[in-house]
Amino acid sequence: MTHFCNCHAISPSPAALSPFVSLGIHSPSSSARHHLTLLLHAHDIPVHTEEQVAHIGVQDFSRLLGVLDGLSEADRLSLRAVPYTAEGPNVWEVQPLSVWADRLNSEWFESATENLVFYGQPIVEVHDGRVIGYEALVRARLGDELIGAGPLLKAAAAHDQMRAFDALARTTAIRQLYGKLAPAQSLFINFAPGVIYNPDICLQTTFQACREVGADFSRLVFEITEGEDFPDLELLKSILERYRQEGARVALDDLGSGHTSLVYLAELKPDIVKLDRALIQGLSPSKPAFRLVRSLVDYAHDLGIQVVAEGIEEPEELVAAREAGVDLVQGYYLGRPAETLSGVSSEAAGWWEVHQ
Repeated sequence: MTHFCNCHAISPSPAALSPFVSLGIHSPSSSARHHLTLLLHAHDIPVHTEEQVAHIGVQDFSRLLGVLDGLSEADRLSLRAVPYTAEGPNVWEVQPLSVWADRLNSEWFESATENLVFYGQPIVEVHDGRVIGYEALVRARLGDELIGAGPLLKAAAAHDQMRAFDALARTTAIRQLYGKLAPAQSLFINFAPGVIYNPDICLQTTFQACREVGADFSRLVFEITEGEDFPDLELLKSILERYRQEGARVALDDLGSGHTSLVYLAELKPDIVKLDRALIQGLSPSKPAFRLVRSLVDYAHDLGIQVVAEGIEEPEELVAAREAGVDLVQGYYLGRPAETLSGVSSEAAGWWEVHQ
């Protein structure tokens, strides 16, 4: 019997469910409370203080982000907020003030998830300029506004919807972009491993979407998203193995950054690894970083792993990446994310005509 995770549906935000009257803000730090009071007055936000809890009326919720900008990191961490209805505080919704500020200033989030649109950015063979696939990058349309991945992910976290948003994004990317690929091209689909508690259950909706579009699983690459704190290694192994059981490949992002270590590369042995863009920015054979990049490439190749250089924005970086031995390249110089999967930029195509 196949079990499907019921967490893939976006649920209404707590901010939309209750007729909040005010937000009560408290901190065990008297200094943080004092700084908060000063900033509220500076922003002309009326505040009523009762038993060391500062109450802000619903009409001033939208101005909280300006207050947060003036607080120190220590003050932000210590301040907690709880919504008040006419019946009193909803103690089940106590959150850091910063989370409530983001939540109340992103009430568009639920509507945005109903209007997701995926752009594809080309991933290119470094030697001949052939587009081997596209990375699916999430956006959302709200009227004339196009909301990027950063604000969407920040809102998903604030609304406690990361698991649902991640699953929805995976399935939507597959349904929107797979059919646009040319024969033999692959689709790179981001996923956040921290939201998958059981791959046999949590990934069923993703696999169902693949089958709906008739996807060849060998042309799918599931990529761990950048900036994601990894779960324990054994769980991460089981997630990648579950993708591979279906015939898909897996990629590890941001090699060379703080969280993507060589330990993970050796233990997981992904099919593809992406070098952190900070290593590629301004790269040239004359710089010390070039030797590091070449060593990382050699190490990955020794493990049988293909290497992608991300963040190629200048032709000089493309030259250096190729000299370092990478297999694939990606970045604005090669092609910006777009709804139409139209290949490499004309400038990059001209570069390969000269350098093949």
